[in-house]
Amino acid sequence: QVQLVESGGGLVQAGGSLRLSCAASRNIFSINFMGWYRQAPGKQRELVATITSGGTTNYADSVKGRFTISRDHTKNTVYLQMNSLKPEDTAVYYCKGTYFPYDYWGQGTQVTVSS
Repeated sequence: QVQLVESGGGLVQAGGSLRLSCAASRNIFSINFMGWYRQAPGKQRELVATITSGGTTNYADSVKGRFTISRDHTKNTVYLQMNSLKPEDTAVYYCKGTYFPYDYWGQGTQVTVSS
């Protein structure tokens, strides 16, 4: 089993930056995939960025070049650095961990970008 706790959300102006953190309850190298997803009001949850246990990253086209997923195994934490934020990035951001064969989700953290 894996517990995930997100932090770092908040209110920021367009063009600003935020860094989200996702602390895991076990060694993140043992978790097959970790990633960030987001859900805006009235929309489906969508993938933002993922990182495999081997370090391979993947990004949604809408965030490429602006967001960076990274990890610190000494803290069992995955980060999402978000730069050049846009109002359309406003959503609840969720951390997800896939520890085969199960998916685990954090509670979510709100990110609001004002224009």
